[in-house]
Amino acid sequence: MNQTAPDQPVVTQPIVLRARNIAKTYEEGGLNTQVLSNVSFELRRGETLAIVGASGSGKSTLLHIIGGLDTLTAGEVEVEGRLLSKLSDAERGRVRNRSLGFIYQFHHLLPEFTALENVCMPLLIRGVAIAQAEKEAKALLDRVGLSKRIEHKPGELSGGERQRCAVARALVTRPACVLGDEPTGNLDEGNAAQVYELMLELNREIGTSFILVTHDSRLAGRMDRTLELHNGSLMERQRA
Repeated sequence: MNQTAPDQPVVTQPIVLRARNIAKTYEEGGLNTQVLSNVSFELRRGETLAIVGASGSGKSTLLHIIGGLDTLTAGEVEVEGRLLSKLSDAERGRVRNRSLGFIYQFHHLLPEFTALENVCMPLLIRGVAIAQAEKEAKALLDRVGLSKRIEHKPGELSGGERQRCAVARALVTRPACVLGDEPTGNLDEGNAAQVYELMLELNREIGTSFILVTHDSRLAGRMDRTLELHNGSLMERQRA
């Protein structure tokens, strides 16, 4: 007699980042301009999320707020259980170093340092010994295809290589979440596709969550979820 196997429990990944009722208003010349209004969402470990919207809709502002790089007018941001508003500047810096990684449209690598030194930097800031930092940075640079370019400075790398180096730098600390602001917006189609694929592969291998602000509908379509920012509010975009 066949027996029906009991239902397997659903494994729910922990929440790594939570935004609650975020609002942002800029005051200039006696005028108030509201950019964000009552924005709320949650991100779970290993989840990928795209944030889309028209230019000037506040996407980058939202990303900077949830990354602790900009202040909010109202609401709360929680990163791995810690409310950013309750932390000192130094404590927020430590949260960014330990829990978050950042990738920008322009790589923001330090021009006077080699690829290896740039990728080592977040680990050295954390207090990791130089030998261990170099070992971990070399392993990740090899993973992103730059093992033969580690002694090259950013000015000696191609655009795609610089952005892959920036991806390695963002992931070298094994952060809970990486925030990307148009991370391939400055690349041609071929290099953009390569960097997209790399980020998704590392997401699967390392389990880091990704929040990507993007205009690229193809990239957004490959994320687990897409949220659209419109008139300061965030809404889930339904998949076709």
